[in-house]
Amino acid sequence: MIATNKRDVAEHTSPSRIARQRPNNDDLFAWRVYWQELDHPWRTEPEIEVERQHFLAERRRVTPDVKHGIYPFEDIALTRADVEWLLATHENGRGPVDWNDASQRNRQGLDLRGGNLSQADLSYLPLARIYAGLDKVQWQQATKRQRQRAAVQMKGTNLQEAHLEGALLLKADLKDAFLMKAHMEGADLRGAYLEGANLQEARLDGASLCSAFFDEGTLLKNTSFGNKPTGFVSLDGLRWGHVNLGAVRWSQVEMVGEEQRARQKLQDGKVKERALRIEEYEEAVRATRQLAGLLQAQGLHEEAARFTYRAQKLQRVVLRRQRKGGKYLFSGFLDLLAGYGYLPERSLFWYVLIIVGFAFLYHALGNLSLFPPDAFVYSLTSFHGRGFFPGLETKPSLHSPLVMLAAVEAVVGLFIEISFIATFTQRFFDTG
Repeated sequence: MIATNKRDVAEHTSPSRIARQRPNNDDLFAWRVYWQELDHPWRTEPEIEVERQHFLAERRRVTPDVKHGIYPFEDIALTRADVEWLLATHENGRGPVDWNDASQRNRQGLDLRGGNLSQADLSYLPLARIYAGLDKVQWQQATKRQRQRAAVQMKGTNLQEAHLEGALLLKADLKDAFLMKAHMEGADLRGAYLEGANLQEARLDGASLCSAFFDEGTLLKNTSFGNKPTGFVSLDGLRWGHVNLGAVRWSQVEMVGEEQRARQKLQDGKVKERALRIEEYEEAVRATRQLAGLLQAQGLHEEAARFTYRAQKLQRVVLRRQRKGGKYLFSGFLDLLAGYGYLPERSLFWYVLIIVGFAFLYHALGNLSLFPPDAFVYSLTSFHGRGFFPGLETKPSLHSPLVMLAAVEAVVGLFIEISFIATFTQRFFDTG
């Protein structure tokens, strides 16, 4: 055991280390310079005592057991100095995961499950890929109590500009945590408690916030919810509370992460099964509609309309994959006609196109002149079901091509009028 402990701390007793003058524990500035010289710029604290190193090394060798809730740092309060040492000696001195190095993104980060980091200052630390909760498979198989025992305690923790890319933070207690400008791209925050957390300017590209908890104290000013290259945040089941959504730049959020995942044809290098594709698209519909409803409730009508329209289009994909041909075609017709009530310009386009199109038909088949605009006037009145038929007063003939065209246009006009009225009512008077 002693030999193993020595191996764990060997990185700190190498000749190159000994050659440098170790500062006094009270001289924090000197320690920062010392770490800079050793190419550990993220370290700021004096090195922990050898006895503490041995203790942490011993705990790190504990084999995690999800079933019985056994983890290396269960119920152990860890300081910044502890975490710095654990990072530096991670994987026998290889050090923390560097997310910017794509070849390292499959490495396992520190296993901090069950640990208590509440109120600790972990700002700027390289915590990519840390285990602070269960992974996806373990989460699905675990009980509620097992999930809670694995969760790390980070209440009030300072994680400003910390690198938490790809971190497993399922069910983590991050209440009142300071996450300003933190890098959480690809992090799994499902079920995490983020009430009162400061997420201003944090990057959540590709992260999962499914079933997480916000409240009115959660700050989201200029928080990045993702983009196409880096991925969008997943939001299904997120408890938004009364968080201020107006602080987010929604114009930069094209879709939710559920939709991006649903559009991917492969999973683990294999083509997804039909049932899985349907399930993923249904999740995307649900998450998008939920977001749209919350935006609408907070008066962000333009953004709400955009996401509601996107949800409708996703629902049409679900109908196609469920092979409900009739509903799929009708849904496509409503989209083409008026964008489900959210694109009024489409209704106006069809209105003008039909009036002009039938006017030319009346000109060709009924010998009505274009200029003066007899054909256009006839088309306009027929469209609204008020057509008049020259010559029918003396010699009625319902078989006239002109009359038949007017009847067809009246029917088409009825559908367009209904769509037109519904579109503008939905678009400009629905303040729901």
